[in-house]
Amino acid sequence: MFPIDRPRRLRRTPAIREMVRETVIRPSQLVYPVFVKPGSLHRDPIRSMPGIFQWSVDTLVEHVQEVYAKGVNSFLLFGLPSAKDAVGSEAYDEKGIVQVALRQLKQALPDAVLIADLCLCEYTDHGHCGVLSDGAVDNDQTLDLLARAAVAQARAGASLVAPSDMMDGRVGRIRQALDAAGFAEVPIMAYSAKYASGFYGPFREAADNAPAFGDRRSYQMDPANRVEAIREVLLDIAEGADLVMVKPALPYLDVLREVRNAVTVPVAAYQVSGEYAMIKAAAQAGWLDERRVAEEALLAIRRAGADIILTYYAPEAAQWFG
Repeated sequence: MFPIDRPRRLRRTPAIREMVRETVIRPSQLVYPVFVKPGSLHRDPIRSMPGIFQWSVDTLVEHVQEVYAKGVNSFLLFGLPSAKDAVGSEAYDEKGIVQVALRQLKQALPDAVLIADLCLCEYTDHGHCGVLSDGAVDNDQTLDLLARAAVAQARAGASLVAPSDMMDGRVGRIRQALDAAGFAEVPIMAYSAKYASGFYGPFREAADNAPAFGDRRSYQMDPANRVEAIREVLLDIAEGADLVMVKPALPYLDVLREVRNAVTVPVAAYQVSGEYAMIKAAAQAGWLDERRVAEEALLAIRRAGADIILTYYAPEAAQWFG
């Protein structure tokens, strides 16, 4: 006898497929990363990330308002400072570029979720994520500077701070500093399982943060390790992280699922610059359908367990999935 069970019955029409769809993405789950620089009237294209720009604060406010109107409520800010030094001073300067942008965005869009990326790499003249001692990143000396930056960001209007440096103990130090400064209600979204990945290549151009020497493998995670990611996220949660992140996303879906199964806090995943650039490049060459592949990639990240997806496709995806 022909099998009674015919799964194709539930794929027959678009309406039926939608009715039984297991994985959905809401625009409120998307975070749009943006790059802000000094000056005015800047809308400078990033060659390796078609459709993504470096904005001055005035044009960024206009752009974010347009994206917010499409249904994206959350934004992640990266800053390109006016000057760099050995200790990343502009990261924690009250007049630093991200702090200036936060204040203006908060005024223009008081209900938006404004997330401040928290790291020193964009602000140091050597491009590493912490201060140097004898040519290497000094973990413990870096913690106080990260804590100062977190307070400056919160004071400027950040809804969340997002430490991406991968220094040991930074979440606890940041939590202590925020609480002591009167910002006990500001959550921490920790880049907890952040891998030393080649997929960050285009971001180096976007944020102008390539290391002047060496690489970041001594503090970002080894791509070969999965179990270690669980250790990292549990340590961050114990120190006070309210949300944890896996970065990159698509090449680490196995890690994302392991993390989702291991923790009870919300889990974010970052579809990084290289993931975005690959789809863009292949689409421009006519090798694939950009929207179809971008949707599929985002659904895979969501299906693997991400509650929140950071993606440069957020403005388009809000329309696709809205």
